[in-house]
Amino acid sequence: MSTKKRGLGRGLDALLAGSAPVQNRKSGGSDTSAAPIDKTRAPDAELRDVPVDLLQSGKYQPRHDFQQESLEELANSIRAQGVVQPIVIRPIGDGSRYEIVAGERRWRAAQIAGLHNIPAVIRRVPDSAAIAMALIENIQRENLNPLEEASALNRLIDEFEMTHQQAAEAVGRSRAAVTNLLRLLELESSVKALVEKRLIEMGHARALLALKGSDQFTVAKQVADKGLSVRETEKLVRQIIEGAGKPRTSKPKALDPDIRQFQVELSEKLGAKVEIQHAGGKGKLVIQYNSLDELDGILGHIK
Repeated sequence: MSTKKRGLGRGLDALLAGSAPVQNRKSGGSDTSAAPIDKTRAPDAELRDVPVDLLQSGKYQPRHDFQQESLEELANSIRAQGVVQPIVIRPIGDGSRYEIVAGERRWRAAQIAGLHNIPAVIRRVPDSAAIAMALIENIQRENLNPLEEASALNRLIDEFEMTHQQAAEAVGRSRAAVTNLLRLLELESSVKALVEKRLIEMGHARALLALKGSDQFTVAKQVADKGLSVRETEKLVRQIIEGAGKPRTSKPKALDPDIRQFQVELSEKLGAKVEIQHAGGKGKLVIQYNSLDELDGILGHIK
């Protein structure tokens, strides 16, 4: 990437505003089932069939894990109905090959289904628009796990110097939602793995952010193993934090039998509860009383 873009964040329309038209090429035939292009929103777009072997995965693809079972299901649908919704691509290099901006799952499934060509909308879009389009595509079609979404948003913010508000507008999310997602990147790596495997949800992960180090993973593992709700997780985290803030009190050591016997005898003689605190060859004697009259009685026994 040559330069970073400034002044972005006015939504995807703003990101696409600078895209240049693609020159018409010899088409392999269009898919009649594909949705028509809205030329008022994408005047540079061209719809055509493109050989699947001329396409490559997009560098801004936010999805890291393509579930094979899900791809097989999509491939079966494509065998039955074809590719109903075109993918979005952009030319790379000399224009003889293309990078997928949105629709990589459909491209992969089309290959499994045995298709040689796939309907595609060709656009010349800047990197900032490509990452936003890829993110929106994945959010709308099949949910990314929260960490994949957070990583893509972080890349959008970092590489294009966006604020949280600008990134939120670009992908159609609230600023608070974007900020909460980005906080997940602060999780311990072992806890991130549980989120990626969908063993814990975003609500659990947000509650766990209050813990650090091994405590965070210990609780996360407990949440996953026991299937705790978000509310139960929040309660457990509060208990751990509150417990950590209290000074630990060690159990008093057992009194020497001789000292304990002396304590009993002295309590009987004085008619009051007596406590002997003894350690290291020294200590103190505590005599309890409940009123001045009781104190006078104790003093009388001592005299």
